Amino acid sequence: MYHTYILYSEKIQKYYTGQTANLANRLQEHNQGETPSIKIGIPWIIIWSHLSETRQEAVKLEKKIKARGAQRFIQDLKR
Repeated sequence: MYHTYILYSEKIQKYYTGQTANLANRLQEHNQGETPSIKIGIPWIIIWSHLSETRQEAVKLEKKIKARGAQRFIQDLKR
């Protein structure tokens, strides 16, 4: 099982989208600064996640979210 997820940083008011097999571990890595490109946004919080059966499905959803923009994707879910 794979998670596609959206994180949010109040500090920099930005979203981050990714996918992983272990969401708790991945969030911990992000918040420990192990992802240099988003280190500035620590702390990150999970605002949305979806569980997929395969990594291929998770990657496909991640790309869809990134193409739409995480903020717009979240807004569309609320409609």
